[in-house]
Amino acid sequence: MIVFTRTMFCSAPTWPLCNKSKSKQHYVTPIVRRPTLTRCQAKRCCDCYDMYKELVPYAKAWSWQKAIVDKRKTQIERNEDLADTLIILQHQQVYTLGTGSSEENLHFDIKNAPFELYRTERGGEVTYHGPGQLVMYPIINLRYHKMDLHWYLRSLEEVIIRVLSSSFSLEASRIDGLTGVWVGGRKLAAIGIRVSQWVTYHGLALNVTTDLSPFQQIVPCGIRDRQVGSIKGLLREHSRSHSNGFGTENHQDIDDIQLIDITHRSLVKEFCEVFQVELECKPIPLLIS
Repeated sequence: MIVFTRTMFCSAPTWPLCNKSKSKQHYVTPIVRRPTLTRCQAKRCCDCYDMYKELVPYAKAWSWQKAIVDKRKTQIERNEDLADTLIILQHQQVYTLGTGSSEENLHFDIKNAPFELYRTERGGEVTYHGPGQLVMYPIINLRYHKMDLHWYLRSLEEVIIRVLSSSFSLEASRIDGLTGVWVGGRKLAAIGIRVSQWVTYHGLALNVTTDLSPFQQIVPCGIRDRQVGSIKGLLREHSRSHSNGFGTENHQDIDDIQLIDITHRSLVKEFCEVFQVELECKPIPLLIS
């Protein structure tokens, strides 16, 4: 089945930051006009909906993102956009295509697809989402960060590169002209975004313990001469070969659940560092549960 589908003034009244404590409160000024990169020495708040252990249907998460984006645009018009948003989850098995994706990159009849198939408004070609793959959907106002889409894509890549290095001693890299993150010629993370009025959605997907066999039925991201990989697979390979500089013996005995947990903690930490935000965990709305 295929579905188509400004300036901040430090003399102004103040609002409390996300991480309020009973003993001490910090304050940041409200947005008086359309926001700019200027901050009054405070990290931007980021509402976090963390479902990293859950398998969320793609259609629900997609609909949720669009609803949040619409709400954010209204807040921007009213000068009330005070926080970004981060959604973390796993998806049930699904294939998604970007706006300009070619069906030539599908090795199956779309009328008889092995999993649900969605054409979305994100950039990029076809990719696969499924259990064992951590997905992050940042919905952020680039007016507060940097109004540059190349910078945003490279920043998402930087989050993943830091995770692979700091938590697993895997030396990851970028490839000129392509978007994503590679280790030893294998693509571990796919990135596809949409930006509307400088508000981002869609995001990144990192293969942690993912079953890679569904990728064989597509040309992942439209790249025919490179393979996909996973953290689990690379750690296993390098443990067997005792290769220096890749992975560590400390990871060879951990199970899939632990590997997901370690990767999740590292993704959250590095995302906050790269984008200089401070997360506030939020309850999951009924819309997605």
